[in-house]
Amino acid sequence: MNTPLRALLFAAAALPALAPATLSAAETPTTVDTVIVTGARNPEDPPVVGDARKRLSETPGAVSVISAESYEKRFAIALDDMLRDAPGVYAQRKWGGDIRISIRGSGIGNANHNRGLLIAQDGLPLNEADGFGDSQSIDPLIARFTEVYRGGNALRFGGALLGGAINVVTPTGRNAGFENRVRIDGGSYGLLREHVALARQSGDWDVFAAATNQTGQGYRPQSQQNLQFGALNVGRSFGDDRAVRLIINGWNINQEIPGSLTLAQFNANPRQPAPGNYANDNGRHQRGVRTSLRTTWRLNDNTVLEAGGYAVWKDLDHPIFQVIDQQSRNYAAFARLDWEGEIGGLRADAYAGLWVRTGDLDSNFYVNAKGARGAPTSRTLQNADATDVFAEGRLFVTPHLALVAGGSWGQAKRDYQSFAIPGVAATFNLKAGKDYDWVAPRLGLLWEAEDGAQAFANVTRSVEPPNLGSLSPTNAGFAPVQAQEAWTAETGFRGRRGPFLLDVTVYRAWLSKELLQFTVGPNIPASTFNADKTVHQGIEAALDWTIGKGLRLRQTYTLSDFRFDGDAQYGDNRLPIVPRHFYRAELRYDHPAGWFVAPSLEWSASKIQVDYSNLTQAPAYAVLNLNAGYSVNDRISLFIDIRNLADKDYISNIQAQIRATAASAAYWPGDGRSVFGGLAVAF
Repeated sequence: MNTPLRALLFAAAALPALAPATLSAAETPTTVDTVIVTGARNPEDPPVVGDARKRLSETPGAVSVISAESYEKRFAIALDDMLRDAPGVYAQRKWGGDIRISIRGSGIGNANHNRGLLIAQDGLPLNEADGFGDSQSIDPLIARFTEVYRGGNALRFGGALLGGAINVVTPTGRNAGFENRVRIDGGSYGLLREHVALARQSGDWDVFAAATNQTGQGYRPQSQQNLQFGALNVGRSFGDDRAVRLIINGWNINQEIPGSLTLAQFNANPRQPAPGNYANDNGRHQRGVRTSLRTTWRLNDNTVLEAGGYAVWKDLDHPIFQVIDQQSRNYAAFARLDWEGEIGGLRADAYAGLWVRTGDLDSNFYVNAKGARGAPTSRTLQNADATDVFAEGRLFVTPHLALVAGGSWGQAKRDYQSFAIPGVAATFNLKAGKDYDWVAPRLGLLWEAEDGAQAFANVTRSVEPPNLGSLSPTNAGFAPVQAQEAWTAETGFRGRRGPFLLDVTVYRAWLSKELLQFTVGPNIPASTFNADKTVHQGIEAALDWTIGKGLRLRQTYTLSDFRFDGDAQYGDNRLPIVPRHFYRAELRYDHPAGWFVAPSLEWSASKIQVDYSNLTQAPAYAVLNLNAGYSVNDRISLFIDIRNLADKDYISNIQAQIRATAASAAYWPGDGRSVFGGLAVAF
């Protein structure tokens, strides 16, 4: 990239909105839980949620907002429960809080945790600086709303990933909707959760604080969990659009890992743990703290600056095929300018930002002695740096039609150092490093009708450099794994027509050098390779139908057609993991007396490819659920949530294989029939 262009991009600068908590007036409780974004405000939305929907409606592409109200009267313990009704999001639990999350096939080959999708809380990435991460530190009860930016529509976050971004926003003392809240829920498999929260506002100051404790035995042996979450959000306002906010999130996670099964093991007893996991007491234990200090400051009638910094510390104790002991530290600074005004007499708005981050990780491996640390087997230091400079603008060439253009410049660095351990032949001294940089442009159109209905289209480039684990360092250096690149085109419509609220997006992505992985052993991290050419295309659709007074049908459907494109080895084979057809529906009736009942269906309507050779498929499945509740008064509510009513044995997730055999431990069982209940008191 030439120096003048780089300088111009930096001059435009200022970060990702990183979704700061909005300072708005306290709102009254509401039962509205629509996830679909339109250009028109819903008068029943809480103000903070309505503001988020309005902000996201300026995006010429697929976006959603999920309010806390959408799941507060059912049992939601992880990100898959929160994202259940978001179109285009594939979020399926493997065990405990380990969720496979993919948007448009992002990171689908990843054996564990997250890649190809930015997952954040209050804009702070849960990913490490090299892009690898997980979502287990998110507590659904400590969230005011969640933003979903599918694909290139996450440009305001500064990244250029295929999947986009998911951002969970913490309540403030101004918008929590209560002053005090106590909640207790639990049920099957010994699961119990206690939660307390308070929200206060005094003059220009506000504070929100919350804590959650959760314990449980799990559906399968070797699934015990003991989790604690906490949050503190303190803000000071200095007038309209001028505020400073400190947010601290902490977590302590202790979870056993039951492991994936062979098909024969699943058919014999889906509740059994993988023998090796049970014998070696496999688990994942993590502690961490995220802290951010940020400001929102209106500079004039047209321009608002958002800026700040954050730090994340994590400690991981992870007994699997070996005991992994890691400590990581990530730091970042960001700034973003939002502007609105006129250009040549035409309405216009724009943002430009800069996001700079760095992370280091101390990694030590030991022999797994039944969950305890044995002799050391590896010692490494891993460092990653990343910079994103980005901008996007809209020009309304007519009162209803906007031209949109933008893009980002990114740079990523990977540094790795390993140390020979005396007496351990497989260890070695190595220093290796690799740099990546790219430009990712974006063009789009956004049309909005008088009633707020919108149509959009865009073309976006995405780039994903491999994380340090994918580079698989050996004594010869990094493996020759290259950055994944793609062009994605999408078009869609969202809006309300009478009793129908509709959101439909059609997309096609042409990928080059897609990062794919395959499991090389039951407990061994996967190997990564670059495919030649692949295609990801599909439909993301949501339809809410208000059938009558108090009766609503909510539906989401995702078509995922991911395949090789004339590959020398795999031809046009389908990629594994994500089913081609996936459908969810909930029929909910709310009675004026304060009770509701809501049966729902989760239908994985096509078989799931298990291997790249397309020789083995996991069966399709359909699971029925039932949710019901009662609001005693404005302060007290009760609910019951029954999952898998028919107690069906089904495979919820698989591990990708090159060529599956009878010995492939590739199958994760879904939970059997489960009954949960809860009581919440707000005052």
